[in-house]
Amino acid sequence: MKKVFLLGLISMAATLSFAQKKEDILSVYNPLITGVPSLGIAPDAIGGGMADIGIASEPTMASQYWNSSKYAMMESNGGLTFSYTPWLRKIVSDIDLAYLAGYYKLGGQSGTLSASLRYFSLGNINLTNMQGKSIGMAKPYEMALDFGYSRRLAENFSMGVALRFVSSDLSAQTENYHVGIGVAADVNGYYALPIEVSSGTSKLGLGFNISNIGTKISYDKGTTSNFMPTNLGLGASYLIPLDQYNRLSINLDLNKLMVPSRRSKNTNGFDQSNPDTWLMSEEQYNSIGVVQGIFSSFGDAPNGFGEEMQEINFSTGLEYAYNEQFFLRGGYHNEAQNKGNRKFFAMGAGFKWTAFRLDVGYLIGVSQNNPLDQTLRFTLTFDMEGLKDLTN
Repeated sequence: MKKVFLLGLISMAATLSFAQKKEDILSVYNPLITGVPSLGIAPDAIGGGMADIGIASEPTMASQYWNSSKYAMMESNGGLTFSYTPWLRKIVSDIDLAYLAGYYKLGGQSGTLSASLRYFSLGNINLTNMQGKSIGMAKPYEMALDFGYSRRLAENFSMGVALRFVSSDLSAQTENYHVGIGVAADVNGYYALPIEVSSGTSKLGLGFNISNIGTKISYDKGTTSNFMPTNLGLGASYLIPLDQYNRLSINLDLNKLMVPSRRSKNTNGFDQSNPDTWLMSEEQYNSIGVVQGIFSSFGDAPNGFGEEMQEINFSTGLEYAYNEQFFLRGGYHNEAQNKGNRKFFAMGAGFKWTAFRLDVGYLIGVSQNNPLDQTLRFTLTFDMEGLKDLTN
């Protein structure tokens, strides 16, 4: 039953139920609902160890997810990384996310190619008919394949694009069910400015990533549909050299989903004093186009500007490095209570040896009975330049 419940959340096909008092409409639970929500799960232990940080932090092999333009600023000519995350282990034991990413610099001013593959498995589900008789096993999943290109446009500035193919198979054994297929794109940029200070060279990093701009996802050939998790992310970081061997980086990421709200002031018959009139019909919601949905997402919250600001999630994190070989991380992520209430601390550590690097991240939920509590992430990285050094 737990898996059936989770599957309903992932498909976003379940109806929303809300508990609120009419005299306190500001507390109405109104999260933003998207299709293929696994696209918003941080895949790697480095960003995950800082509570989902990566838009403007130091470039890593997993930058394809956070901000692919950072690949153009990598010192190595190429590399590969693999991450594994057991997901929601406080509820079930066989849901996980696997992530493979890599990049290769073409040389000169030709730019950098990158790619990634993420596979989110919902485990095995025993299907039954109305009489409770088993009718077989289902293996639902969500998968995304990316190809990206990034290039330095100036000494300290780079931009990138990534194209994404998305497949979502919820294995719902019904007559009108079809596998959800979609395409999306990311557009991003990264600015890294070195600044000389008394202890060495510090670095100011600024970045943006507009991710998952694409088609809607449907499991019934367009009769009903959900928006991709189109997201606007802004980031800032500052690297501080403490001395020749020690450095510290301070990071901040802000994220806002650019999808229309199911409970919206654009709902037909909307009455701000009555939350019962805020929920859109399926017909009205399905009629909203992708571009219209992006622009309306900045002004459709029933309670106006104050609620729109609640849709901005923030993460702040620190990373300490000794000789760029040993790493310690920590961070905090915040989401408004009536927008999902994902609040958690994270910590992590990493070790680099020549061509190889191993990182681990650990999530600590703040709210009681948080299903994300005790989430672990593991990342193994291979550096092309380091591998060459080992063979020479």
